[in-house]
Amino acid sequence: MFVRSDPQQKQHATRLSLHIAILTAPGDLRQDKLNKEPVIIIIMSGTQSQATASSLQICRIMRPDDANIVGNVHGGTILKMIEEAGCIIGTRHCNTQPGDRCAAQLARVERTDFLYPMFIGEVAHVSAEITYASKHSVEVQVHVMSENILTGATKMTNRAALWYVPFSLEDVDNVTEVPPIKYASPGQEEEGKKRYEAQKMERLETKERNGELLMPVSAPDRTTKEPYTVGFSQSSLIHLVGPSDCTLHGFVHGGVTMKLMDEVAGIVAARHCKTNIVTASVDAINFHRKIMKGCVVTVSGRATFASNKSMEIEVFVDADPLIEAEKGKYRAVTAFFTYISLDKQGKPLSIPPMKLEGDGEQKRFEDGKMRYLQNKAKRLADKERQQ
Repeated sequence: MFVRSDPQQKQHATRLSLHIAILTAPGDLRQDKLNKEPVIIIIMSGTQSQATASSLQICRIMRPDDANIVGNVHGGTILKMIEEAGCIIGTRHCNTQPGDRCAAQLARVERTDFLYPMFIGEVAHVSAEITYASKHSVEVQVHVMSENILTGATKMTNRAALWYVPFSLEDVDNVTEVPPIKYASPGQEEEGKKRYEAQKMERLETKERNGELLMPVSAPDRTTKEPYTVGFSQSSLIHLVGPSDCTLHGFVHGGVTMKLMDEVAGIVAARHCKTNIVTASVDAINFHRKIMKGCVVTVSGRATFASNKSMEIEVFVDADPLIEAEKGKYRAVTAFFTYISLDKQGKPLSIPPMKLEGDGEQKRFEDGKMRYLQNKAKRLADKERQQ
């Protein structure tokens, strides 16, 4: 890791400019890793005051291993960058006051739309800012811009809101208090409080319906399952959590988990559509329980709904501790991913209709249709407000 810092006195506040040429994780310090890993530039700005929200930007060029076979950057790659920015700024803010040192752990990601695709060779600019702080959690708003470095053209590709909870480094079960931030107006604080209460309520509701078991499927049985059925495309991925996947606490980074979830959802969509598919949106992702280093995680996905132009995939993440096996397997994360199908020119294609089998699949389809119509109505309402 190469670090250069340039402190400058600005009236009564100190501004710090920090440039990191290579962002490393445990196990990344071998010379072969330094030669192969993508370069990440991190720019931090903001007064070093306990009560001032900070901002941060991560910039990285998109490489072939970030994208699918036709050059579209994986949604999971972008989600991982979004979470990295949120984790850095959240952890930095939560350590601006005296007391236990802590690290911010991802608790929830609000619905995230993929407005435009990103391609190999473009530069991703991920900007993060703290917008609300409760006593024990912090909201981070993130914007992603893509830049074509040949033409200079830029476009907004993503907007996301993430919620973090700070855990003490000395006692991993102890949630520390979050330093307050200054708001531009009382209305801004009130709006933030409404968002906080809404996400808190939805997390509780999601946790109540989180107990369904889903058997892992590494390869669908094509001899007994018909194409376009749920069983034909259902897929799973198994991953052993290592040090490079984890935070300072030894818990899995939320971005690592989201990337695995996007991979599985993409496999389900590709098996169903048999075309190039890209992530269109992700409904709220709730991190119900932490995943420790050394766990085996099973990420499973199944199709739940398909409209003419998009399909919804439900994804579950189950963790199985190897060392502390007596704790048993548990459900850690759930989410719904939406994908669209594209032709060779990048134009949307129709999604093949699903063949439903049984009352359970029919019920999940109807629930998915309701979510689809609600999200469609919200998009139209947002569009009208912007006009």
